[in-house]
Amino acid sequence: MKPVIESVDARNKLEDLSGIKARPGDNPYDTLIQACNDHPAEIQSLYATHRVTRNLQQRQQFLSADFSELIIDPVLLRLEKPSVEPGFRDPRHCLVFWARPPEHILKLASHLQSLLQKVAPNLWLMPTHCMHMTALELAHSRTSDEIGSLVSSIRMAIPSLTNLTFTHRARLVRPMISYDLSAIAVSFVPAAEEDDGYTYHHLRRDLFEAVKKTGVEIGSRYVVPSAHITLGRYLGQDDHATHQARQSWIQAIEAINKWLETQVWDSVDGEFTGEWVVGQEKGLEVRDGTLWYGGGRTIMAGEGF
Repeated sequence: MKPVIESVDARNKLEDLSGIKARPGDNPYDTLIQACNDHPAEIQSLYATHRVTRNLQQRQQFLSADFSELIIDPVLLRLEKPSVEPGFRDPRHCLVFWARPPEHILKLASHLQSLLQKVAPNLWLMPTHCMHMTALELAHSRTSDEIGSLVSSIRMAIPSLTNLTFTHRARLVRPMISYDLSAIAVSFVPAAEEDDGYTYHHLRRDLFEAVKKTGVEIGSRYVVPSAHITLGRYLGQDDHATHQARQSWIQAIEAINKWLETQVWDSVDGEFTGEWVVGQEKGLEVRDGTLWYGGGRTIMAGEGF
C-alpha cells in the first residue's frame, strides 16, 4: 500500500491574523464586514494587517536559529519530477470560483517572478496562463464523482455567479509580496476611496451567500482576509540551505516590496500598474478538477468588461 502523502496544509496552516472570528454557521465574510461597520477603509486595514503580520511571522521563521527546512509540496514535487513516483496523479479534485487577473497584472506578476528567481533560481513558478485568485473555494480534496455532484447542485446558479463582477465591481490595489515556508504570492488589498463602497470582500460575501442558497455546504480550507495570486512554490532546499541564503531571500523580498510601494502603488502611466478591478477583461470562472496549481477545467466563465 502506498504511503499517505501529507498535504502542505497540514504543515502550514493559514490562520486569520486580522483578529476577526466568525461563529460556526455564519457567513464568515459578512462577519468581517460587520466588524468593520461596512466601512471600506476598515476592511482594507484588516487585509493589510493580515498580510503584514503574516510576513513578519514568516520572516522570524526563516531567520530563526531553529530553522529546519522549507515545506516542500509533495504532490507538486511528484508532478514536476516524475522520477520521484512514476505514474503519480494528483487525486485531489476541487470546485472553485476564480478571478483571473488582467494583462497588466500578469505583466507585473511575471516581472516579480523574474526578480524572485534571481535569488532563488530553483523556485517553481506558476505559469502566467494559470494565474488566478480564489474568490471562493467550495470544496477541495474530493473525488471526481463528489465534485460532479456538487456541480449539478449549483448548475442553475452558475451563470449569475460567474457574471456577478459585471455589475458588482470591486477594485484591488497596493500589490505586495506575501510569503511563507511553502510558497510566495503577490497580494492585494481592497480599495477604499469614495467610490469603493463595494469591496472585494463584499464580492466574496455575496458569492458565499448565493452558493449557500443552493443547499451546497461550502468547505473552504481557510477563510482569511487575503486577495493573492500565487507566484511560486519551493521544490527543494538548495536555494535556502544556509542562514545567509535565507537572509538574502528576505532582503530581496523586502526590497521588492519597497519598490512596489514607491513605484507601483500610485503609478498611473508607469511601466507597471498595481490596480485592477475584478472582472476586468474576464468574468469569474467556476472550475473543477485537479486545479491546485492552475489546472482543472472551466465549467463557465463570466463576461468581462
